[in-house]
Amino acid sequence: MCGIFAYLNYNATRERRHMVELLFNGLRRLEHRGYDSAGISTDADPCRAPVTVSSGAVLPSPPPLVFRQKGKIEKLVSSFYHEAVVVELDLELSFTSHAGIAHTRWATHGEPSPINSHPQTSGEGNEFLVVQNGIITTYMDLKETLLKYGFHFESDTDTEVIPKLAKFVHDILNEDLGSDGGDKQVVPFTQIVMDVMRQLEGAYALICKSPYYPNEIVACKRGNPLLLGVKETGDMRTDINVESDLSAEGHHGKPKEYYLASDANAIVEHTRRVLVTQDNEVVHMNDGAVHIFKFDSDKSRRLLRPASAQRGLSTLEMEVEQIRKGKFEHFMQKEIHEQPDSLTMTMRGRLIRGGEQKAKGILLGGLKDHLKTIRRSRRILFIGCGTSYNAALAAIPVA
Repeated sequence: MCGIFAYLNYNATRERRHMVELLFNGLRRLEHRGYDSAGISTDADPCRAPVTVSSGAVLPSPPPLVFRQKGKIEKLVSSFYHEAVVVELDLELSFTSHAGIAHTRWATHGEPSPINSHPQTSGEGNEFLVVQNGIITTYMDLKETLLKYGFHFESDTDTEVIPKLAKFVHDILNEDLGSDGGDKQVVPFTQIVMDVMRQLEGAYALICKSPYYPNEIVACKRGNPLLLGVKETGDMRTDINVESDLSAEGHHGKPKEYYLASDANAIVEHTRRVLVTQDNEVVHMNDGAVHIFKFDSDKSRRLLRPASAQRGLSTLEMEVEQIRKGKFEHFMQKEIHEQPDSLTMTMRGRLIRGGEQKAKGILLGGLKDHLKTIRRSRRILFIGCGTSYNAALAAIPVA
């Protein structure tokens, strides 16, 4: 279990120090999800001309900066400010638009270390960066394939295959476009992420960033939680719709701030307007707009214009005090008393209400693709420890 967080400001000028502190604070709110290492990525100083990195790639913007550290989040904070002094990083520099991502880790693949921390990168130049909450079960097969194509791996994580696979897909698709002749085209960031998703198996939530797509973020999920928070200055409405309001041309100029997180704890202090993303949805934030796409897992299909989804925002029903200990002596006591609400939050986005013609049901993204195999099984094993073990015991009568 890990914690992922992202902050994107559009047409809302913010200093680098403010954005970095916002990322750090988001991780502090998620530290209960992972605590052995952490990392963030922010944009480098703007550059008007394209940048050529050592790999030979030409980037429209400078490679993003990556800071990672073993240990608790405060250790990452200290090392960041120390490194900022050493490299003379201008913390007062302002950005009108900017995309930053962050991660706090509970190690499952590889020991706690800076190199195994997230964001994981595609290699030199940080052409693609990814933070992940979850596990990719097919990562060894993907790693072997990418090694044959000349990719070098630095970490022991399953996540590292994702940004490297994104670079592989990006380069191939751009070669295909270049061979067609004509004007230079840009492969949509969403298409790259969807092509990557078709190769991934497991339960995960991802947030992706790339200098090829400045000030853009693409996020997706399958099985693991991911929330989008929306904060808009000026007239704020709650009866809006992501597709009709946030993506409408007339709204692009409004200053906006977006937050992505694996837990509502990291969002509630900034905004209560949220969208709970559903399994196989891809969230694309660009130019002040949010677009939600439905992911098609059919590997034989490659849609240039994936189907969009019309979704409404809801109001987050929790207080800032809930992310603190409140009246309880310690967090464990607090979590015990919050179990009824936690169960409700866990099932949010997984319960299908159904209309007059539709039956009610439950959608479990991590199991959905394997239902046929499960139904054919003669024996089911539940494996867990601690709370997971107790949950397995509770499931025995219905198995």
